[in-house]
Amino acid sequence: MPSNKNMQGGKAFGLLKEQQRQKLEEINKEYLEDQKYRDEEGLAEKLESLKNKYAEFDLNDEGEIDLMGLKRMMEKLGVPKTHLELKKMIVEVTGGSSNTINYRDFVKMMLGKRSAVLKLVLLFEDKASSSPCKPDGPPPKRDITSLP
Repeated sequence: MPSNKNMQGGKAFGLLKEQQRQKLEEINKEYLEDQKYRDEEGLAEKLESLKNKYAEFDLNDEGEIDLMGLKRMMEKLGVPKTHLELKKMIVEVTGGSSNTINYRDFVKMMLGKRSAVLKLVLLFEDKASSSPCKPDGPPPKRDITSLP
């Protein structure tokens, strides 16, 4: 029977993802216990949503969103950006201290009062995806009297 140290492929990836999610969950607990965020309505649900979004775009699975992860995020949201714009967004979120966005900075930005570009795009994407643009099914039958 192979030892855990020699895991390959999917098992190692699954273990890595699980460890990452546990780290993100620990950070979420810190925010739940923080006095500054106690009055935030629906904080637990917001943090869970942010954790899932963050994990989706952490391409290198190191707990940080790098330039390419941010590029992928913006493209998926339908707002492609140039590399220079992406670098400016990272500087805005991290305060210039890093070339990647860690989860703490991400949550601080999303829960904070400042309107970062990334925050606005993500909030817009949430609102756009929650309200259906087109009703399901065929259009209702209309007659001549209902026409303008």
